[in-house]
Amino acid sequence: MSASQLTGTRPSIFELGGQIELESHELVRLHHDEKTGLRAIIAIHDTRLGPALGGTRFYPYASDGDALTDVLRLSEGMTYKAAAAGLPLGGGKAVIIGDPATVKSPELLEEYGRFVESLGGRYVTAGDVGTTSDDMDVIGRTTSHVVARTIASGGSGDSGLSTALGVFSSMKAAVRLAFGRAPLAPVTVGVEGAGKVGFQLIGLLVEAGAHVVFCEQDPVARDRVHLAYPDVDVSDSVIDAEVDVYAPCALGATLTHESVADIKARIVCGAANNQLLTGSVEDELAARGILWVPDYVANAGGLIQVAAELHSGDLAKVPDRIGGLAAFVETMLIKAAADSVTPGHAARAIVDRRLDQVTGAK
Repeated sequence: MSASQLTGTRPSIFELGGQIELESHELVRLHHDEKTGLRAIIAIHDTRLGPALGGTRFYPYASDGDALTDVLRLSEGMTYKAAAAGLPLGGGKAVIIGDPATVKSPELLEEYGRFVESLGGRYVTAGDVGTTSDDMDVIGRTTSHVVARTIASGGSGDSGLSTALGVFSSMKAAVRLAFGRAPLAPVTVGVEGAGKVGFQLIGLLVEAGAHVVFCEQDPVARDRVHLAYPDVDVSDSVIDAEVDVYAPCALGATLTHESVADIKARIVCGAANNQLLTGSVEDELAARGILWVPDYVANAGGLIQVAAELHSGDLAKVPDRIGGLAAFVETMLIKAAADSVTPGHAARAIVDRRLDQVTGAK
């Protein structure tokens, strides 16, 4: 069965049973627990490089079909993210359907942990939108297949700063190739979203001397930025602002055929997953001379951090490894220019070659 056949249906996908067979994914598992109210989906896209690792998104989706679409796209992105970062990990993701402000409870998270445990380590979970390191501690009561726990519990803590550092490193590489200069001091960056990643990115950019303008709907998040960085400008929108770099750091799908027409930035590089509404939008960006750094490359810093936690690595070396994403971005952009293809096409070619090499070696 194809994903489009499922996501376009109105009845709840949970009526289909505990598992969905899709050509695009190795495993899609559903779980509904009436006692706790848990409704969750785990999607494993590809495990050729290793066990699937990806965060759990807790979000009030408008429909079960929307949740399924999101988890399928996110899990596929994790496959490419791990391969681009050179990690021995596969691609997976999970979603819990509901408003975390009203539905989340220790009992629900513990039940979710049992769901993760039932997969026997094929999927390892971490934090994402709507979940925190404290939540990972609770989930860890019922499964050992969890990372990004609090430091007090032996984990590596929240990965927001690491994700922001990856975007920052990728952005510097893109600016160097697009503008022919290394410093960010004369560059204006529009940051969309000031959550746990966007806030950290703003701090890194300010420290580097960039001029930052940001937009954020949540007044608490806005006040947090103003308190920490009073000289940063706020705007109702940055996607169409007079900026050099547009950094989407909220939810995805902001890059559409309509919005691309309004972008004034020369570079798009941010932390949001699934930034393109459809794959063809990348061609529109290229036609307008806008350089897009694929999201699964730029936002791989958090994955690098939790991978080190999973494999008992030296966390002190994580920042240097994240900085290595800049080398991938440079290679990708040089290849794109040499082959007259988009950066996304060049990135996928590099990643596909890595995946095929693993397949051939088995």
